[in-house]
Amino acid sequence: MAPVNPKVDEEGKAKGKPIVAILVGAPGSGKSTFCENVMLASSRPWVRVCQDTINNGKSGTKPQCLKSAAASLKEGKSVFIDRCNLDKEQRVDFVNLGGPEVEVHAVVLDLPAKLSVSRIVKRTGHEGNLQGGKAAAVVNRMLQNKELPKLSEGFSRITFCRNETDVDAAIKTYIAVGPLDTLPHGCFGQKDPNAKTQLGIMRFLKRPHETNTRDSVPSQLTEDKGPCGKTQETVSSSSGMASQKIKVSEDMAPGSISQDESDIPTLAFPSISTADFQFDLEKASDVIVGKVEEFMDKLGNARLVLVDLTERSKILSLVRAKAAEKKIDSKRFFTFIGDICQLYTKGGLCCNVIANAANWRLKPGGGGVNAAIFNAAGPALEAATKEQARSLLPGNALVVPLPSTSPLYSKERVTHVIHVLGPNMNPRRPNCLDNDYVKGCKVLGDAYSSLFKGFLSIANTQVKVPRSSGSILSGPSKLEDEISGTKTKTWAPCLQALYNIAMQPEKHSKQVLEASDDVVVLNDIYPKAKQHLLVLARIKGLDTLADARKEHLPLLMTMYEVGLRWVDKFVGEDASLVFRLGYHSVPSMRQLHLHVISQDFDSKHLKHKKHWNSFTTAFFRDSVDVIEEINNQGKATIQDEKRLMSMELRCHRCRSAHPNIPRLKSHISSCQAPFPADLQKKGRLVPEQTNSGCDP
Repeated sequence: MAPVNPKVDEEGKAKGKPIVAILVGAPGSGKSTFCENVMLASSRPWVRVCQDTINNGKSGTKPQCLKSAAASLKEGKSVFIDRCNLDKEQRVDFVNLGGPEVEVHAVVLDLPAKLSVSRIVKRTGHEGNLQGGKAAAVVNRMLQNKELPKLSEGFSRITFCRNETDVDAAIKTYIAVGPLDTLPHGCFGQKDPNAKTQLGIMRFLKRPHETNTRDSVPSQLTEDKGPCGKTQETVSSSSGMASQKIKVSEDMAPGSISQDESDIPTLAFPSISTADFQFDLEKASDVIVGKVEEFMDKLGNARLVLVDLTERSKILSLVRAKAAEKKIDSKRFFTFIGDICQLYTKGGLCCNVIANAANWRLKPGGGGVNAAIFNAAGPALEAATKEQARSLLPGNALVVPLPSTSPLYSKERVTHVIHVLGPNMNPRRPNCLDNDYVKGCKVLGDAYSSLFKGFLSIANTQVKVPRSSGSILSGPSKLEDEISGTKTKTWAPCLQALYNIAMQPEKHSKQVLEASDDVVVLNDIYPKAKQHLLVLARIKGLDTLADARKEHLPLLMTMYEVGLRWVDKFVGEDASLVFRLGYHSVPSMRQLHLHVISQDFDSKHLKHKKHWNSFTTAFFRDSVDVIEEINNQGKATIQDEKRLMSMELRCHRCRSAHPNIPRLKSHISSCQAPFPADLQKKGRLVPEQTNSGCDP
């Protein structure tokens, strides 16, 4: 596409307009390469504004990008906006940089998802550190939210690139645009105006033989106006992980997406009875959303994930829409496209519990989810299931602790499988209800109640159902009547890293700072302050603070003394540091560990409310108090996690309230108020602080 002749100003001199070219594309689509190729050969002065490097070579923020772009335009330079810009919300501020004297273009790199993922997996040293296999889940989220740009957003020109040939042509077009040239307005390169948006990368991640493991149901389609004003069919609500409304915002720092997700108890479950049992999808979606809503208040920080292998799953579409109508918390209930047997290794989603749409005999086979889970779990699941029960009635669920010998346990971090049986509307299968949907909806509701109660027995009370007691959970009865046997803690493999280091520190020499017969010392991998150490107990069976008893007092005192020794070292290097030494009431990782943390809380890893409240509320138990309580009462007081984690954000010094973490961090960076009086007693602060005018 040849540039048009330049315009002339009032004095008859040639004049060209600066261009804001907004790149639109997933990670790995080649946005940065596009910019570099144009800038290398173009005679027009271009500036690349990249959020991954905007902050002195490090990742920055959208406002920083806007400021840099505006400054370059003021100097008469054209600007490439090198961000993903996958939805209108992310683009609008950059579009607003345009005006009568600035043209706004979009270059859409809508390449096959397979190509983007293969590039990400192979690349190293990426500016934004988005590389390797785990980045696949990030790309999936972003692609599921993709919203192609339209001229109505304020663009004067949109160029669509569907393959590498299109990209090369677009590069040549922009290279040819000289300082005084302009390009024709309109949409270019959109070969098929009715083309549907790509639905993400899970098709690429899916193994070929899994294509027909479940019924393929066409998604709901709605009529929409295409980017250039033409009518096209689009998926009414894109499927996949991002359908949970957890948007991967480009304003988030790299690596912030899933660092803490493995700590969250998560149940992945398929839609029950809607495939082989042919239950009506509309009615099934009503039941699912109704039961999820019923259990929301009981979940705590746990999550429910509805999973389907089919990209255009109608049940996912229906459930998402109805959950949104009821304003169900999309961080605790969302949908995901993928293989339920490979959610962690292929999708980056850690689910410690998965549900199986079982048959009444609780046996492998039959195809679909049941066959897939038994096959992935190996013989260990069938044997463990037989020890619990030999059959299951519709509306019931059976919790089966997964043996550690199972591949699902070792590779996918699944600790439990919950078998659940729903109602049957298929006349070729046993116990057909002959389209009696009054009874069918009740049985399906009971099935989901049983499933969610079984999950809560694992997530909230951490009950491991003894294998000798075949505990079948039924919908109508009470949870405490459904669970019998000895209560023992169960930890997902992803939560046992500290335990493994404590038991075998010699295998983790790069992480260990100090090791003795009693303790191991290491830096917290995600420190929440300038100095943040963990002192691990090296004794089996001491998983949490709740396990500590009088016989452990010598060990607890040793842990405290080791922590104090490290505090002396740090204070010797920086006299401004003040520390607290203590335990979380309910830790997220197995193995009792003492936090030695400076009170500056100056850390990029301190991002969420739970991070702050876990160290600044009564949830954090000072070591001196723990030792005293165990000595006097035989055990430590465990504080209420749910209540304390939901408390408003308050400065740990002046106790002022703040609406969000950024505002709080800005405040504490300059707050010089004395610490509260209760912290200045009994050696809770190290070094000890004087009263400095605090209330008595």
